[in-house]
Amino acid sequence: MVVDRGGGALRHGRFHDLPEYLRAGDVLVFNDSRVIPARLYGRGVPSGANIELLLLERLDTGAWRSLVKPGKRMRAGARFEVGERGCGVEGRVTAVNDDGTRDVALAVEGRLEELGAAPLPPYIHEPLADPERYQTVYSRVEGSIAAPTAGLHFTPELLERVRRMGVEVVFVTLHVGWDSFRPVASEAIESHEMHSERWHIREDAAAAVNRARSEGRRVVSVGTTAVRLLEHAASLQGGGARDVVAPGKGRAGLFIYPGYRFRVVDALVTNFHLPRSTLLMLTSAFAGRDLVLRAYREAARRRYRFYSFGDAMFIV
Repeated sequence: MVVDRGGGALRHGRFHDLPEYLRAGDVLVFNDSRVIPARLYGRGVPSGANIELLLLERLDTGAWRSLVKPGKRMRAGARFEVGERGCGVEGRVTAVNDDGTRDVALAVEGRLEELGAAPLPPYIHEPLADPERYQTVYSRVEGSIAAPTAGLHFTPELLERVRRMGVEVVFVTLHVGWDSFRPVASEAIESHEMHSERWHIREDAAAAVNRARSEGRRVVSVGTTAVRLLEHAASLQGGGARDVVAPGKGRAGLFIYPGYRFRVVDALVTNFHLPRSTLLMLTSAFAGRDLVLRAYREAARRRYRFYSFGDAMFIV
């Protein structure tokens, strides 16, 4: 679906038609983060009771912040083993955090591909026959627990087509974290606290975006994660900076919801998102709540597919 913010028109097509809506000189920004096999299964020690871990972030070598099930059994000091009994890896809960996560000592570096599984969203119940289906074709930097799913629509052939037509392709990195799964629970959305995520924008990527902005060319974000990163990087520059986006690395926890003023992004490729999600709120901030709701109603009427492996919209 193509959504026109200016006139409110909704148009329909196939994703491989995307180049028809791009222009020579556009800068297409992709998040090149790669999903790690962060879901681990094992058992408590010595109880043998089944447990499940979702590794959210590496804190240090052999130390991770995690979600665990069942939480009531995984108190500080609890021991467990992941992988096959007797040849897996033993771990220990070192801290229980206020948000319900656990810090665990678990030395799985070098064995994650063997021990872990793709951390698919909770509404997908069947394992993937090919885990690469949950990776973008340009994924490069390991660290996410969820795919930047707008990019799943791109093939190497489509990327080559947009390059040939004069579109500049730029890669940035934001490691997608827990908030891709976590609904907004508070009634006042400004009370919702985003978990910060690790990011990196290289100097050449920042320079390409800044040139486009200064020359009046469009910056097109592929996915909401790239939007959040670009807008976060713009916030680091302050109001008077000549360049819009700052290169660098660090942690970003920007929460974008209606009322936000966008400084970088002119157009957005995104999927159809879950209700009460920060992703839907960002999309509504970008296109306007009423227009987004109308687009969603039209998508439902036409039986579009929603969520991670669903269809896409291009908001211009």
